[in-house]
Amino acid sequence: MSTLAELQLRLGYQFRDENLLRLALTHPSVAHEQNTPTPHNQRLEFLGDAVLGLVLTRELYENFSEADEGALTKSRAKLVNASSLAEHGRALNLGAHLVISRGEENTGGRERASTLADAFESVLGAIFLDGGFDAAREFILREFSAKFGELGELPGIENPKGELQELLQSKSPTAPEYLLVAASGADHDRDFECAVLHVGVELARGQGKSKKAAESAAALAALKKLREETTG
Repeated sequence: MSTLAELQLRLGYQFRDENLLRLALTHPSVAHEQNTPTPHNQRLEFLGDAVLGLVLTRELYENFSEADEGALTKSRAKLVNASSLAEHGRALNLGAHLVISRGEENTGGRERASTLADAFESVLGAIFLDGGFDAAREFILREFSAKFGELGELPGIENPKGELQELLQSKSPTAPEYLLVAASGADHDRDFECAVLHVGVELARGQGKSKKAAESAAALAALKKLREETTG
């Protein structure tokens, strides 16, 4: 099995045009070393960065309907910072497949965080060109599924479950309960619906890409409803 075939298994995506994947793995240092206009991955990195931002922005927008622009921006930045992207590149073992100059090789370029982060975005850009937006989105959701389960705890987003509990327990010693109502979709792209109840009465429901996200959405909806009732 070729190394590119092994990599594609880890990516969960089979390229129709493997030349795109090769280009995504070609570091700019190769062109600098050869002093020739050798194609490298910087343009794919630019494209992958844009696709990644769009997909994650949409997920945040849909899962946190009560979060304002500032909170959404901070949370997206947390997901796509260089350290986070380097972790993804390292987990996929992209460094072992990079085409780099001798200088980069001798200075540990294959394990450099910035290089791995750039390679991850380049590979994403290549997937987008090869398979379209849906293929790129599927790859991103698979890669970030664990992080989506933690979105309700990211800096910049309020703790809706904690706020709801505090509000309700100021009037009653009973804590709110969360009930999973429905779950659907493929394993890598699940949709959950949860209801939040208080003393047996359903307050609201919410949807999300994880049970935790759905519970947070339900708590946000309940907070909004209770505050409207108070002010109304």
